[in-house]
Amino acid sequence: MKARKFDQTFDAGKGVAAALDMSRAKRLNQEQKRVNVDFPAWMIASLDREASRLGVTRQSIIKVWLAERLQQTASGKTI
Repeated sequence: MKARKFDQTFDAGKGVAAALDMSRAKRLNQEQKRVNVDFPAWMIASLDREASRLGVTRQSIIKVWLAERLQQTASGKTI
C-alpha cells in the first residue's frame, strides 16, 4: 500500500493493521541493556519490603522509581 493510500485509509478511520509488517516493528529507545549495580544490604531490604507491599518484583520497582526520577529531572522538577 502506498503512503497516500495508507494515510487516506487511516484518516477515514478504517483499519490499516493488515498493511503493516509487524514482524519488523520496533519500539524506539526500548531495547533492553543489562547493567549490574551494587546496593548496600539495607537498601535491598527496603526495596524488597516495598516491592512486596506493592506486589511487584524488586527489578520492577527499581525501574519504575528510576523512570519517575529521570522524568522529574528532564522536566526540571527536582526534589
